[in-house]
Amino acid sequence: MEGPEEEQKEAEEKAEKIALWLKKIFGDQPIPKYEVNPRTTDILYHLLECNQARDRDVFLVIEDLKQKAREYESEAKYLQDLLMESVNLSFTSLSNMGNSYLNALVDSALVLETKDTSLASFIPAVNSLTADLFHTKARNEEMEVELSKLGKNLTATLILEKCLQEDLKKAELHLSMEKAKVDSRISNIDFLKAKSDDLRLRIKAAEEQLSARGMDASLSHQSLMALSEKLAELKQQTAPLKKKLESYLDLMPNPSLAQVKIEEAKRELNSVDAELTKKVDMMELLPDQSKRRFT
Repeated sequence: MEGPEEEQKEAEEKAEKIALWLKKIFGDQPIPKYEVNPRTTDILYHLLECNQARDRDVFLVIEDLKQKAREYESEAKYLQDLLMESVNLSFTSLSNMGNSYLNALVDSALVLETKDTSLASFIPAVNSLTADLFHTKARNEEMEVELSKLGKNLTATLILEKCLQEDLKKAELHLSMEKAKVDSRISNIDFLKAKSDDLRLRIKAAEEQLSARGMDASLSHQSLMALSEKLAELKQQTAPLKKKLESYLDLMPNPSLAQVKIEEAKRELNSVDAELTKKVDMMELLPDQSKRRFT
């Protein structure tokens, strides 16, 4: 277990490394001020280690690229020497067309990402590129089919949208017409309500006036209507009695019994007619009385 002195020494070493690293990072620019505490020290030290690890990785990549460049230069020099020894041909002795062919060959190798310009490297690269081309064409055909479907769906959607817009216009027109009808009905209702209130007030005033003049309650409209209904009911009651009497009149004579039945029916009919006549007379007298009271 580390003691306090070792921990303090380790913290001082970390702070020193951090200061050197920040000075290297910012160069001539001033280092921003920050609060020095164990947490910030640990964070900055962790960043320092990550940065150093990345620098080492970059350095290794650079060295690897330099090594490959040296190998390529050596191979190029070897090929140039081989051409010079075998066919006495150098890059500078090529014609313009030869240079263009050579540049095209190099550009093709760069595009196809081959390790060299040999036929064994070009054929697999071309085959891979051809396979990619076929795959891309197939993908393009699928996308064209999908685009055609989307176009049809879009057309159907536009037609549907147009129909919906027309339906919306019709609905708005119908709604405006219905609203006008409702407004008209509301105005009519308001007018009828006002008219009803006015008639109610006038009826009340007329009733008060008639009551002040000593009008009998039996002469009111409701009483007359009740009397008329009762008269109609009495008429309905006399109808079967008349039919009954007619049936007795059509019977074959048993003089004594028929005479008794006829007399009973006549008495009942006369009673109902008398009551009916009385009611009719009362109804005829009521308007005259009301007229005399108002005059």
